[in-house]
Amino acid sequence: MPYQTLYRDGDGAVILDQTRLPFGVAHRRLQRLEDAADAIRSMQVRGAPLIGATAACGVALAMQTDASDAALASALDVLGATRPTAVNLHWALARMQAALTALRAADRMAVAWSEFAAICAEDIATNAAIGRHGLELIRRIAGARGDRPVRVMTHCNAGWLATLGHGTALAPVYAAQGAGIAVEVWVSETRPRNQGLLTAWELRDAGVAHRLIADNAAGLLMSRGEVDLVITGADRVAANGDTANKIGTYLKALAAHDNGVPFYIAAPRSTIDHDCPSGADIPIEERDGDEVRHVHGMAAGQADIVAIALPGAAVANPAFDVTPARLITAIVTEVGVVPPERLHQLATGASG
Repeated sequence: MPYQTLYRDGDGAVILDQTRLPFGVAHRRLQRLEDAADAIRSMQVRGAPLIGATAACGVALAMQTDASDAALASALDVLGATRPTAVNLHWALARMQAALTALRAADRMAVAWSEFAAICAEDIATNAAIGRHGLELIRRIAGARGDRPVRVMTHCNAGWLATLGHGTALAPVYAAQGAGIAVEVWVSETRPRNQGLLTAWELRDAGVAHRLIADNAAGLLMSRGEVDLVITGADRVAANGDTANKIGTYLKALAAHDNGVPFYIAAPRSTIDHDCPSGADIPIEERDGDEVRHVHGMAAGQADIVAIALPGAAVANPAFDVTPARLITAIVTEVGVVPPERLHQLATGASG
């Protein structure tokens, strides 16, 4: 990983500002609770695990200023309102609340930073474990493919930019590369925020063969037999296995099902919401219409925002969709590859 997505720096923290990618690299310092909340809300940090870690960081920043009960409650409320769909956000906040509530105010700041560090370290280990389990899926396909690379399709960004480690959906790809298995990644652009461009950026840096495609090309490639498996990340997995991920994931799952292509979700157990019965209960974030009306690109050698629709054009911009469990082959977690119908075992700590 050439850059860290989030790290503590003295009495503050530093993030890699993902709104500047792939055309430039910039960092932003987080000094206050409001900085962390804004970074999450504005998508300067993206990906469920990274959002959760940033929320934990926001609590620690808040405790530096005021560690009272009222300030803790306020910090949890402010951060909890930033993004509704990604359950890791609320998981991390619940973890911080549990660690801090019973403490004296004087002890909260140090414990908050310690808990933040633990969340980051655990995510790195989780990413590595997801990579190992996902590697076996790729290894089996490689054994049947001979000399041809294993062709993996992704959607959105679930690589190291979305986590503290090597990512979720891309962790098996990086593990395969490390094991000497030839892989090639179909990278869908992922409109309207074009997170696929970030995937292409990091795969290029890692030397992984890939090709960027328009979202609407995915079905054709699967029908031609040019995709061996699809792996995406997740923002929330319901108890029955229904999974919310970036808008457009459901369409890829439908195409994969129709063409007999295995469709996997790669996500840590913290993304599984055992209190959410099904996908119908997952809140879907509706974002600003300007994300659809404009595109971030390069013009005359400079990063720029370009209008692609008339001002005020009527827009609907749901940020996520839900893929039904029936379309998901299995979910790759840090404890194993688990079919959706067996997710209940993870609520009691059993592995797949």
